[in-house]
Amino acid sequence: MSARDGTPVDKQELAEERTDLAEDRTLMAVERTMASWMGASMGAIGVGLGFRAIFGEVQPPWLPRLIATFFMVLAIVVVISAQRRACHAIKRLSSNHVDPPNSGGLRIAAYGIAAGAAILTVAIWVFFE
Repeated sequence: MSARDGTPVDKQELAEERTDLAEDRTLMAVERTMASWMGASMGAIGVGLGFRAIFGEVQPPWLPRLIATFFMVLAIVVVISAQRRACHAIKRLSSNHVDPPNSGGLRIAAYGIAAGAAILTVAIWVFFE
């Protein structure tokens, strides 16, 4: 086998290059997946707030707050578990041609979303009686 310019091509080098590129694609997929899970957790926060806003007058009054709290806790669990899985995958993989996702940035984003959900949960119980 030879390249277009006539020089011989080493099959081992080609295989290593393909493996490196596959690892880079996997790193980028991890980053996209983390972004999707962050979006899903923010969606759960929105559903919780929406439920509380729409069904705020339901009796007993604690029921809409409890359901909203469920969605807030779900958002926290989703975003923190996604962050842990993403950081673990990033640590196992090595980048070759792309910059790897910043694990610290993923942690800040995940814990920021989780803190926001926790604060909203407290606000629902304290300020909406």
